[in-house]
Amino acid sequence: MNNEYFSFELQKTDPETGARAGVLHTPHGDILTPVYMPVGTQATVKGLYPRDLKEAGSQIILSNTYHLYMRPGDELIKAAGGLHKFMNWDKPILTDSGGFQVFSLASLNNITDDGVRFSSHVDGSSHFFTPEKAMDIQHNLGSDIIMAFDQCSEYGYTHEQARRALDRTVSWLDRCFKAHGDPAQALFPIVQGNFYKDLRIESVERALPYVKHGIAIGGLSVGEPKPLMYEMLEEMRPHLPTDVPRYLMGVGSPDCLVEGVLRGVDMFDCVLATRVARNGTALTSRGKVVVRNGKYKADFSPLDPECDCYCCRNYTKAYLRHLVNVGEMTGAMLLSLHNISYLHRLMRGLRESIFTEKVKEFARAFYEKQEEGNA
Repeated sequence: MNNEYFSFELQKTDPETGARAGVLHTPHGDILTPVYMPVGTQATVKGLYPRDLKEAGSQIILSNTYHLYMRPGDELIKAAGGLHKFMNWDKPILTDSGGFQVFSLASLNNITDDGVRFSSHVDGSSHFFTPEKAMDIQHNLGSDIIMAFDQCSEYGYTHEQARRALDRTVSWLDRCFKAHGDPAQALFPIVQGNFYKDLRIESVERALPYVKHGIAIGGLSVGEPKPLMYEMLEEMRPHLPTDVPRYLMGVGSPDCLVEGVLRGVDMFDCVLATRVARNGTALTSRGKVVVRNGKYKADFSPLDPECDCYCCRNYTKAYLRHLVNVGEMTGAMLLSLHNISYLHRLMRGLRESIFTEKVKEFARAFYEKQEEGNA
């Protein structure tokens, strides 16, 4: 399942939990797993320069097919030399298929076996996405890892509704596979099946013939209780391939990262880190710190005593609170930098604990510190 552009080395599996550490080799560099991927929806991670991301430890970032198709257009990005050159990022990039946004953002959509006709959330214009169209857009973007076009069924779907979405996802996967011909881009199938164990297992098994370089798990973290998400991951784990990375889509809170790694997941992404930063919230080793709160007005300590990011080395909670409360963009930028740095540090700690076979102890210490900070 390797070629001259991509290969995956599974370096260590924790014998007790199944947590995994590996290296994914790509045309734009190696990715040490498990890994958190910051989200750069519009060809930028909000509030951060590429140099900041590199300093924070980002190995790979994610961009969004739907949004870049809408603005500025995938043809323009192709003319610019591809997404790497367009946004000045020389490390790996993953793009999603746009399927989730087509179903969640479009004001109107009509789903058929051929594809999805929808109205743009930007200007109301009509568009038609097919599996082939999703592949064409991602080819133009030139990302390293691309996603198959799928139908994400909503939390609360009946078994029959979830079955129809699963069948369509498999059909579209076959079309994506046939339309994809660039060996310098790794195509990941996406597992669906909603919250029905039989459908989840079936989805994995039907995706396996198309798995060459990785597999993605979609349709989780869509409003369900977290224990239910963990239950679905447990159910799928024995059926997932072991020789490629496993990517859990749209998941990135610290606790979910820990729990996902404990269930054999290798790759994660989420907008949470930068979104909560813009609202004045920091993710720390002692839990969330809402810096706009009054108790930090004269707190001259760093956000996180265990963090050595630029923000924590140079600024206090009092200063950050001031920036947030007066609406200065620097506050959101510093908090975004810290949050992403924190999540990368968390993933490095998990990776190290896998090699030392102490991942359960690492997880236990993580929760103890979180509870201590929230007490």
